[in-house]
Amino acid sequence: MSLPPVVVLATRNAKKQAELQRILTAHGIATEVRSLADFPHYIDDVVESAPDFEGNALLKATAAFEALGLPSIADDSGLCVDALNGMPGVLSARWAGTRDDEDNVNLVLAQLRDVPNERRGAQFVAAVAYVADNAVTLVVRGVMAGRIGRTPSGSEGFGYDPIFIADGQSATNAELSPVEKDALSHRGRALTTLVERLSRM
Repeated sequence: MSLPPVVVLATRNAKKQAELQRILTAHGIATEVRSLADFPHYIDDVVESAPDFEGNALLKATAAFEALGLPSIADDSGLCVDALNGMPGVLSARWAGTRDDEDNVNLVLAQLRDVPNERRGAQFVAAVAYVADNAVTLVVRGVMAGRIGRTPSGSEGFGYDPIFIADGQSATNAELSPVEKDALSHRGRALTTLVERLSRM
């Protein structure tokens, strides 16, 4: 089994859409990725009520598939900071209460202001769900380990990328090129696993 000619990525985030398209292309997969922005009639009212990334990803992929009738992929991802007991976690996008990337970054930095470098470990976690015809459902996870820097740096990426430094790197995710980040990222790893699983089915 392989991915169909068209899949829906259950997001309106153009950067996530471009990221998935790059990853599929890098794997030699000629699948067109559409986002919810391509379906103006679709009302994206999914409540992310699950307690974990996997559950929320599955909720979003299922809702998109049922509404649009096209194979759908959704991710739920976030930053898990060791010194914050794994938070923001599933609350990452709204950690500061505003859904604003800069606000979220500034709040995490403020919460870690007095935390020494050796205790600033963190992980980006992504769960990716795929829902298609014939009750095909897969959910996979990818993890990117690293640490939290002290000041934002870089203009690539989105979310917490300007303060996250992956293991083995000296630059933040926001200072890496898209291709460099794809090779390391939690979403990239999860999507690679998804593609491999689908190819074996």
